[in-house]
Amino acid sequence: MEGPNSGVVPRDDLRYWLALHRTPGLGAISFQRLLDQFSSPREFFALPASERRCALPLPPAGRAFLAAPGWDRVEPDLRWAEDESHHILTLHDLAYPRLLREIADPPPLLFVHGNPALLSRPQIAIVGSRNPSAGGRSLAEDFARSLCRSGLIVTSGMALGIDAASHQGALRAKGGTIAVAGTGPDRIYPARHRSLAQAIVEQGAIISEFSLGTPALPGNFPRRNRIISGLSLGVLVVEAACKSGSLITARLAAEQGREVFALPGSIHNPLARGCHRLIRQGAKLVEDIGDILEELGPLAAVTEYKSEDVTGNNTNTATLPADQLQLLTSLGFEPESIDTLVERSGLTADVVSSMLLNMELQGRVTSSGGRYCRVDKSR
Repeated sequence: MEGPNSGVVPRDDLRYWLALHRTPGLGAISFQRLLDQFSSPREFFALPASERRCALPLPPAGRAFLAAPGWDRVEPDLRWAEDESHHILTLHDLAYPRLLREIADPPPLLFVHGNPALLSRPQIAIVGSRNPSAGGRSLAEDFARSLCRSGLIVTSGMALGIDAASHQGALRAKGGTIAVAGTGPDRIYPARHRSLAQAIVEQGAIISEFSLGTPALPGNFPRRNRIISGLSLGVLVVEAACKSGSLITARLAAEQGREVFALPGSIHNPLARGCHRLIRQGAKLVEDIGDILEELGPLAAVTEYKSEDVTGNNTNTATLPADQLQLLTSLGFEPESIDTLVERSGLTADVVSSMLLNMELQGRVTSSGGRYCRVDKSR
């Protein structure tokens, strides 16, 4: 499609790309093999039907489709791309992101809702648990905000938890953010992220390799993880259990030659175990964004790290009342129950509960599952 919607592939040629993309049983690797044999999908479709079947071994449904291509099935895709905020990039387009093109199985087509130019900007992926602790969610948002301020685009999967917090941090920094969807470009998943999706489109882009109408199938999400890592210079994992899709993304990143970063956590936190495993396997342990920029700076041409950029929190405790300071001193950086804090501080349960609420509102304390821990405001 000529013009901004596709870079270099004319509309008449784009329909052939879309037809191949919708062929049953044709994956990214087989698509790439076909492009190695033919200059374009249009050239392939110019072959007699019998030669097409021989040139591209497929299951029966795929052979039947190629024998009589359903051209009407690509019309919704072409109409979708007529919107000025919708774009379809092919592997032959100049705007197709270079880093993603280099992976073993790049998606032959990318449906982009938003600004496609961001796909070629230096990116850091942030992934993690869909059910993070309050502290993990806060860290993801803080790191995303600071990394955006350093000049990086934040990429994630728009899932619940760490993904959403990462996008929100980037948006609050007025930086760019990219969400890689596991559905077609006309669907929002999870549905509760509709307003988040709208904000991402306004300030970044939502992209998908899946055709219009594709629902949120379980197998789509591990598959899209290779795009999250493939677009990025590195992947930061924030809170991940040992069996986690985030670890799949980290593994793919390592296979693609990308940097892998992980935030350590409490040995008592099951959501830290996946990160600890990554660190044992060679991922870089991250305590502040300087640890990331140290690795990515030369590659990404990001701005110099400043420690105050990470959270911007006020570390001064001198203004705290004596009893709050007493409680804060009794509270560590690992979650503790109210009973434990009562015992340590010598304060009553009612007083401890009231002060914990106040300090949580001040951002000095975070809670999860009825347990409380300090927030590191010196970060």
